[in-house]
Amino acid sequence: MEEGFEVALTVNGTHRAARVPARRLLSDLLRHDLGLTGTHVGCEHGVCGCCTVLLDGEPVRSCLMFAVTASGHEVTTVEGLAAPDGTPSPVQRAFRECHGLQCGFCTPGFLCTVTALLRETPHPTDDQVLEGISGNLCRCTGYQNIVKSVHRAADLLDESGGGEGAPRRETAEEA
Repeated sequence: MEEGFEVALTVNGTHRAARVPARRLLSDLLRHDLGLTGTHVGCEHGVCGCCTVLLDGEPVRSCLMFAVTASGHEVTTVEGLAAPDGTPSPVQRAFRECHGLQCGFCTPGFLCTVTALLRETPHPTDDQVLEGISGNLCRCTGYQNIVKSVHRAADLLDESGGGEGAPRRETAEEA
């Protein structure tokens, strides 16, 4: 029987813990141990970007990272991008408004990637958008509407004062 390790981390603003085998991937911890199935697993080689989540605000491929290495860190999944009341984030709204998704399989990874991109580069050029999303593959859209979605999200963040672009944080009252 394989030895288990305690993993304690903050996921979408909530402290979570699980006992997992040393080789458990972060994507598997999120999906199977914590029930957060919004993180999708595509290629399982870090190429497609479907499994992208934010680790301490930075995009990472959760299919390439062992869960034990995330212990003590903060993870934001697609489920954590919306406001506590379920209101979609500006990035989520923009993807809906601009039809930046079709089958939706790659969408969670794109949403996390774009959230981080717009935090770093609030007004990206087309080239910056293309560079920023280059690690995420979509087999359906042709990317034009994804690029439009990123620009629309930047506009929505401007309209909201930028505060809505950050992943939601659970307040002490919600915990």
